[in-house]
Amino acid sequence: MKPIWIVDDDESIRWVLEKALARENLATRSFANARDAVAALEHETPQVLVSDIRMPGDSGLDLLQLVKQRHPGLPVIIITAFSDLDSAVAAFQGGAFEYLAKPFDIDKAVELIRRALDESLRESSIESGPADTPEILGQAPAMQEVFRAIGRLSQSNVTVLITGESGTGKELVARALHKHSPRAEQPFIAINTAAIPKDLLESELFGHERGAFTGAQTTRRGRFEQAEGGTLFMDEIGDMPFDLQTRLLRVLSDGHFYRVGGHSPLKANVRVITATHQNLEQRVRDGLFREDLYHRLNVIRLRLPSLRERREDIPILVRHFLVQSARQLGVEAKRMSDSTLAFLQQLELPGNVRQLENLCNWITVMAPGQTVEVKDLPLELTQGQDSHAAAAHAVPPAASETAMPQHHGTVQPLAPPALASSPEGWLSLLELQAAGMLSSGQQDVMDVLGRQFESALIRTALKYTHGRKNDAAIRLGIGRNTITRKIAELGIDGAKDD
Repeated sequence: MKPIWIVDDDESIRWVLEKALARENLATRSFANARDAVAALEHETPQVLVSDIRMPGDSGLDLLQLVKQRHPGLPVIIITAFSDLDSAVAAFQGGAFEYLAKPFDIDKAVELIRRALDESLRESSIESGPADTPEILGQAPAMQEVFRAIGRLSQSNVTVLITGESGTGKELVARALHKHSPRAEQPFIAINTAAIPKDLLESELFGHERGAFTGAQTTRRGRFEQAEGGTLFMDEIGDMPFDLQTRLLRVLSDGHFYRVGGHSPLKANVRVITATHQNLEQRVRDGLFREDLYHRLNVIRLRLPSLRERREDIPILVRHFLVQSARQLGVEAKRMSDSTLAFLQQLELPGNVRQLENLCNWITVMAPGQTVEVKDLPLELTQGQDSHAAAAHAVPPAASETAMPQHHGTVQPLAPPALASSPEGWLSLLELQAAGMLSSGQQDVMDVLGRQFESALIRTALKYTHGRKNDAAIRLGIGRNTITRKIAELGIDGAKDD
């Protein structure tokens, strides 16, 4: 992984960020001005770039503009004082990943850089992924119907609406439709309309002219222009704001659009594929989605089956995900026993293929042997409670044996002692745990994992100090009152005063 670049004329800010990122085992490289960073860009690129706005010489906005011209996929985080907030927002609209307002909390800064890093690595893996990876896996009759539809549409430029539950692989189908179309050599551009704030979505889709709003110092191409000649995939189309639906309808009707702040119409030669997990017909009846736009999008409709409708595909999906996960972690791939595969085929997995993939990632890290038996699966899958409720929280738990749910106000440790000596092991486990909770729709992820993390640290420190509370507080670097409060909140037993 490439280092994170920090560009700031303030040595103290560079130092604080360097030290904080070093604690996260993240490499950094620092520059005191934009000029030196630009010179370094001639020979190498960072994974993420963090830059102040106000610096001697070229500003951070100048640097942002140059970086976006040369490396449009590189996440750039802008640091700004409150007096620069309008400029920072404009920078965000102009392509910055996010901005940090001074004075900033260092933990939040690291969290933001982590998000940008994940995005950068995700984009890199997509661009450099192995060419022989199957597009879509499935042998069930319901999936064969999808494959046949893709084949029938292979020589067509018709608009397609893909429907299906979350986690069924709608973007994979969109990519397959593009790959097997006459536009295959042209760009495939994807955008999640639910993930972009309403005020930014219009500029994101249609671009903006220089001076269109405060801080718009340069003209920016939107997704329609980026996809020229190719395919634009709009996920979660049901969440598009109503006023923007009118603009999209115009593009679909006559093929023309205007940049934000622009006066000259631009011609769009783009195939539009949309997807949603929502009932668009109901949203039309509720007045939340334009009926005329619905009919424009619903030219050809592809419905993706849930995993419950293609249970016979679970074994082949599991084998694929186990191999994929093992390759990513550099370990030997595990295998499922026949009884375990049969057990998985009986489960209700509301997260569908995505949830099954998360489960396989958990198994790669946590299952004790190379052959996975039913008893090695997460307890939430095997305890025999209501299957739907179990599946909603099943992937992945903190640990099958040691990461138990809360009981009577207590919180059990997050990771087993065997992982304590391996930072990569427990961090990977934490990431998998968070991914599983997020994919299942849980809202209080930070609170739950934070309590488990604090509990694990305090319990370990108390064990190390034979229950002496004050000594444990000193070892952990926290105050006596803090550890006393935490012990009470987390329901930890066995502590005593020194």
